[in-house]
Amino acid sequence: MPDALCQFLPYRLEHLPAVLRTPREVPREALSAGLVAYHKRLGAPPASLEAAQRLAHPRSRAMVSGQQAGLLTGPAYTFYKAQAALKLAQEYSSEEQPVVAVFWVASQDHDTDEIRSVELLDFEERVHRLELPLPPAHPAGRIAFETYFAQVCNLLRPFDGYPEVRERICRAMRGNWSYSEVFARLMLEFLGPYGLVLFDPMAPELAPLFVPALEREIADPLASSQAINRSAQAMKKAGLEPVLGRGEAATNLFLEGPDGIRRLLRFRDGHFEDGERSYSPADLRALLAQDPTCLTPAAGLRPVLQDAVLPTAGFVVGPGELKYVAELGGVYALHGLEPPAVIRRMGVTVLEPPIERILQKYGLEAWAFQADPEGAFKAALAQQDARVQAIQAHLRRIAAEFEQVQTLLTDPTLSRPRHRAQVRVQHELERLERKILDNALHQENTLGAQFARLQRHLAPAGPQERVYPFLMYLLKHGERVLDKLLELPATGNHTLSLS
Repeated sequence: MPDALCQFLPYRLEHLPAVLRTPREVPREALSAGLVAYHKRLGAPPASLEAAQRLAHPRSRAMVSGQQAGLLTGPAYTFYKAQAALKLAQEYSSEEQPVVAVFWVASQDHDTDEIRSVELLDFEERVHRLELPLPPAHPAGRIAFETYFAQVCNLLRPFDGYPEVRERICRAMRGNWSYSEVFARLMLEFLGPYGLVLFDPMAPELAPLFVPALEREIADPLASSQAINRSAQAMKKAGLEPVLGRGEAATNLFLEGPDGIRRLLRFRDGHFEDGERSYSPADLRALLAQDPTCLTPAAGLRPVLQDAVLPTAGFVVGPGELKYVAELGGVYALHGLEPPAVIRRMGVTVLEPPIERILQKYGLEAWAFQADPEGAFKAALAQQDARVQAIQAHLRRIAAEFEQVQTLLTDPTLSRPRHRAQVRVQHELERLERKILDNALHQENTLGAQFARLQRHLAPAGPQERVYPFLMYLLKHGERVLDKLLELPATGNHTLSLS
């Protein structure tokens, strides 16, 4: 984590023991009762129910992570966030102070473009892609999944190596569930037995818990936006680029209209407006009393509302989330809360046997390849290609020869022309070296095919963990993949070998 960012994140992993010792007041009994009811309705395993019950303990704390309700649980890093929270909860929990892993299902998020599609890579290295026609600007918690059930299960048909895994996935998706409830049931199916607790803020059992915090926002609707903008200015002065910013009159609240579309509320002259109509603060309070799910937070408020109802000690986030969480210190203060310890999640690259063999053949490291596939492969290839090795030997000899030429030049004015000549020769040979590597990389031969295979598995459109869902590896290799994941540390970048 950059040093400049640390000043905006007062508590990090090293501060977690001290954060755990600091008392946190939340409605634990109501929270636990709501979670137990929610998990029973979803058919959660006993370990999840027991963990939800432990949150009623007066000193309980939570390790929280979360993600959008992606199709087939979304990119694999969803599982890595959850596993990091589970690992930390396991490490810090005790009878005197139970620590529970809680995964926040972002059911209120209305960016359906980010949750509508999935890609799977089968054993023949064919890509199977599905994109669902989800209604735009609707929260995931309001979208019925049953319409899409057959399409998603059909997508899984080519993955028949472990039919019991495929059946478990389809069973979890079957029924009259919302999009976010299907996501939660899939997470519970595979991580619930290890004590993961899911939290859907749109669940009727849980939504009433947010009413006090939402009423605080209604009472002073621009204060949190102003706090975010102040933090953004401070970050700019520190040389950081903030990711959040609130526009003129923008609050941190969205209102769901009768058409199901979520619209940002702006506040002017004592009234709220969503582009369709205006509301008094009393109107919003009445709507909230009638339906606690109609008012939802923007990104600049969501973690704070989360921590207003959960006894959060640690917040496990991805690298892209660190900056936006860093901007929320002022919003936490408005709600009378101390921020949690912010912890960067684990990163994982799954290595299937053929891919691991190719990496070993070229002396490549998986994470380095994902960061720069062509650059990493060319660098490795340069160490093995005899033509490149010969060119590099010539370059060394040419440099030595030009040094000898220098000793013959007694006129200092000739040094610069000699240097230019050397640079030109070196440049042309280095250009030839690059062309040799480019040609080798993109030819339809074994070498080019191996590069393409590495790219397909490790960096299909960015790092592997941001493209393929973890369920894909369960479908292909069974639960041993999950067993191996559960053994990894909560932080740092790891490789998970399936050889």
